[in-house]
Amino acid sequence: MGNISKLLQDVKDHAEFVGICLLIVVGFVLVAYLFERAARARRGGTERILATRKVVMIGMFSAISGILYIFDFSLPIAPDFYKLDFSELPAMIAGFAFGPVAGVLVEFIKELVKLVLKGTTTAFVGDLANFIIGCMLVLPASIVYQFKKSRKTAVIGCVIGTMIMTVFGTWFNAVYLLPAFSNLFGMPLDNILAMGSELNPRVTDITSFVIFMVAPINIIKGVGISVLTMLIYKKVSPIIKYGRTMQEGSSARRM
Repeated sequence: MGNISKLLQDVKDHAEFVGICLLIVVGFVLVAYLFERAARARRGGTERILATRKVVMIGMFSAISGILYIFDFSLPIAPDFYKLDFSELPAMIAGFAFGPVAGVLVEFIKELVKLVLKGTTTAFVGDLANFIIGCMLVLPASIVYQFKKSRKTAVIGCVIGTMIMTVFGTWFNAVYLLPAFSNLFGMPLDNILAMGSELNPRVTDITSFVIFMVAPINIIKGVGISVLTMLIYKKVSPIIKYGRTMQEGSSARRM
């Protein structure tokens, strides 16, 4: 209860920023919805984008993703406040199995799970960043796969998603996240850059910081999640497809 009370107080204290976060989430869901409708129209699919069983599966994948989000860890190539986690893995699997909308919703609900369990230490700035950067991987990959479901397009989607996440994440850190964290914690930006210089002498300014610190983490994360998705999705897809077939058969009998 203590975590929830503190979370509600944080929401109240940062209501304007939370409102902006929710608008951004709605924007991502809308983009995912439009691309998913286009992909379904091309394939001639008739299943609802948010069928009952799909909603249940989104909840399950979100819970798993939220738990994975908690078990983050640092890498020696960047300062300790940069954490690596594999919470995008369930979102990628959901995006491949059920479409981009499912992937984005798993990313969003994952953030809610994490906030309930751990709260926020960044006034929601880090949570928003994790959502946006995660969607930059999951959304392009699942969109590409939905237009033509094959192993080849799955690989292409993962490569495109990793590239977009890396480029956007690097740029986003430089223009927004690092200045925002500097203001939030009252730490001069030069001190943050100095932390990077201690690990890598090539870090001399914010541009070199994000290139040598942030980009490698995003690449490692994107490649790792992509490989795990390709390995795991092949094993779980028969179960997902079987459940979908059972649901479609039940619907047909009711008709």
